[in-house]
Amino acid sequence: MIRAVIFDVGETITRDDRFWAAWADWLDIPRHTVSALVGAVVAQGHDNAEALRMLRPGIDIPAEYAAREAAGRGERLDESDLYEDVRPALAALRALGARVIIAGNQTALAGDLLRGLDLPADLIVTSGDLGVAKPETEFFARVLAAADLDTAVSLYVGDHPANDIAPARAAGLLTAHLRRGPWGHLWADTPEAAQADYRIGSLGELAGIVSG
Repeated sequence: MIRAVIFDVGETITRDDRFWAAWADWLDIPRHTVSALVGAVVAQGHDNAEALRMLRPGIDIPAEYAAREAAGRGERLDESDLYEDVRPALAALRALGARVIIAGNQTALAGDLLRGLDLPADLIVTSGDLGVAKPETEFFARVLAAADLDTAVSLYVGDHPANDIAPARAAGLLTAHLRRGPWGHLWADTPEAAQADYRIGSLGELAGIVSG
């Protein structure tokens, strides 16, 4: 029986539109160029930050984060960044008695911003909070420890087969691949996605999975 559902963040809970648009504006690069390059490097199997390195060879990304924040152009999240099915789906899961955890590869600041949205979740943590990032299996171990959960009754939901599904399975969790966003669609037919315990097109499907 599934007693807890753990959600990835980017392109699962939130859209990445603002994230990449903000980088494009900061670097004074057309937004379409940044978006296209992100898609290209991801399709080649590289980390999406490689797009920034292509645009600005030698870029110090943490230093640029700090510079953006100092200039008042740092990370921002509000209700418009959430996918429409997020609040109803999370509320439905809690109504069923399932614990709701949000845990993704984001900065500690992004974690604070997410917590400020007052989502129907029992715990929100990020890789910046935990000191380890996906696809390391230790990320999942630390999430489970922080939430006091057992792998056997926990379901991890994410769009990225290689960063979400494969390592979550390796850590012993049940998994649900979400066909959403560029990664969820591009790699929907990969072996990693096919190995997910569930394959969904909307977070609204999770209530039926949890209720059996």
